[in-house]
Amino acid sequence: MNKQTENRDITIALCSHLSTGEGIRPLEPGEWTQLAEKLLAAHRQPADLPDMTEEEWDSLLGIRKEEAERFRRLLGRMPSLAFERERLHAAGIDILTRADERYPAALKRKLRQGCPPLFYCAGDLSLLDAPAVALVGSRNASKEDLSFTENTAKRLTDAGYTIASGGAKGVDQTAAETAFRCGGSSVQFLADSLMRKIRSPETVQAIRSGRMLLLSAAKPDAGFNVGMAMQRNRYIYAQSFAAIVVRCDLQKGGTWAGATEDLRHKWAKLYCREDDRLAGNRALLRMGALPFRDGTDLSAAEQDPPQGDAVQPSLFDI
Repeated sequence: MNKQTENRDITIALCSHLSTGEGIRPLEPGEWTQLAEKLLAAHRQPADLPDMTEEEWDSLLGIRKEEAERFRRLLGRMPSLAFERERLHAAGIDILTRADERYPAALKRKLRQGCPPLFYCAGDLSLLDAPAVALVGSRNASKEDLSFTENTAKRLTDAGYTIASGGAKGVDQTAAETAFRCGGSSVQFLADSLMRKIRSPETVQAIRSGRMLLLSAAKPDAGFNVGMAMQRNRYIYAQSFAAIVVRCDLQKGGTWAGATEDLRHKWAKLYCREDDRLAGNRALLRMGALPFRDGTDLSAAEQDPPQGDAVQPSLFDI
């Protein structure tokens, strides 16, 4: 087994919420970041952890006995995790970690410490390499909103772009379905229920055709969680060179939170549909979003990466 594979397996053992029994508390993303920093400072990798002595945990990583015992318990569930991973693989779900070459490069580059240590995924990972445009908006979209979404998704697909979305009902789902119907592809970052999503016949068809990729940092059978949904928004924007807000409620909801966060961090160039009837859209345009109309050309945005698109340091390449 090579180092990369060992690093992958150890990352899963430490961070996955699969096979969690009593007293098993996987590392949260922030805790994984701290451990990664300590390992790199000590010139070690995750694969080195199982063979380290109690003294090395303390002297090299500054991890005391009680905390080290937590790590050992997490590593001790590797046999049961192997069974769970086989079960997921049989269902069409794999686990992608930061130790994998196919981990979304755009997320590493833009989010840096904000990248999750792993994703559960289903579909063709090569779709991550295509230029992507995010289409986002309220779940409670009107027929007019959805018609705008369909027309925009079709034009983007015809232009060769992959659609990035969150897979939720409304704008997200309409954008992805339109892309597939028009011969295009989509990358969807889910906040919950990956297992349920891949049971849909339409999803199975799209994945098998190589035109849909689903990723989720949440356990595949997890229910909806507001915090996870907010994190998911960041992944959508970071994967995209441009994002189009179809409909946004003023100062509330996930669309508003995601769009305003992108304006601050500039992960993707933010466009917003012009509609004087929508207070949230008007506010985003005043805050710096670019107006999006039928026929707006995004080719300039593709060639001019946003300020957030900086070179990723080597700190999290383990």
